[in-house]
Amino acid sequence: MILRKLSLAAACLLLAGQALAEPKRPECIAPAAPGGGFDLTCKLAQSALMEAKLLSKPMRVTYMPGGVGAVAYNAVVAQRPADAGTITAWSSGSLLNLAQGKFGRFDENAVRWVAGIGTSYGAIAVNKDSPYKNLDDLIKALQADPSKVVIGSGGTVGSQDWMQTAMLAKAAGIDPRKLRYVALEGGGEIATALLGGHIQVGSTDISDSMPHIQAGNMRILAVLSDERLPGPLKSDIPTAKEQGYDITWPVVRGFYLGPKVTDEEYAWWKDAFDKLLASEDFAKLRDQRELYPFAMTGEELDGYVKKRVGEYKQMAKDFGLTQ
Repeated sequence: MILRKLSLAAACLLLAGQALAEPKRPECIAPAAPGGGFDLTCKLAQSALMEAKLLSKPMRVTYMPGGVGAVAYNAVVAQRPADAGTITAWSSGSLLNLAQGKFGRFDENAVRWVAGIGTSYGAIAVNKDSPYKNLDDLIKALQADPSKVVIGSGGTVGSQDWMQTAMLAKAAGIDPRKLRYVALEGGGEIATALLGGHIQVGSTDISDSMPHIQAGNMRILAVLSDERLPGPLKSDIPTAKEQGYDITWPVVRGFYLGPKVTDEEYAWWKDAFDKLLASEDFAKLRDQRELYPFAMTGEELDGYVKKRVGEYKQMAKDFGLTQ
């Protein structure tokens, strides 16, 4: 790690004042089905990089669902490690899965973390016609018979969405292992299942949910933030905290590169994201996608990722998910 930091610093000094070559075939992998948070993250970068003229040709967005990021992570590391044109979206959920070893033989040191570009918050969602009007209604139903409430989450037991409702259940004195889950592939599938009546509750993300809230098809029982979020409709959504459940779950979103991407190629992406994150135009695009400020790149981000994975490892241990 020390050698990598030194080589990257040397590369940056060598290339100072020179125009770094942009990727020839830029691509963003969204490691889930279309319509969820990974899709949103890629499309934000796609729009922002073109509008800022940092890319001269459009960046395509491709989808690689499976294991809530595991399939894409393994494909990038094992099959496309030196592909400098491809960035892959990640979220806090990706880090939680890495902490539990859910990405197979590769850990958090297997890729080059390049940028964190925004944050959202977890949310507990229901269909507009749901009998649950607030968290207390849901908790009472779970206490009466947890098997009768079907909860859709992105990923299986131990995933980010599972963790959100597990923390809520634990705070209410309910054994999280008794909750009835349906594992889905990201926020897009959760919304489809919820609106179709296949699940009663969606453990999801506020940014994924806003289009459905705006359309009047979905309600949010609670957002997992410290305070109510600003903006139309969102300011009306209560937090879990104000309903008596001290639960928060921020969802950071960003990108990583393959492990064999050169320092020069890595520096191009870091420089591009540094410029974006300092731009008011990018801030507007981020706000339009219901994300909140989070700006971190390069070595600072790498340190943040490693720290969070360590914290998630302890959380997974506390919930009996790992030894």
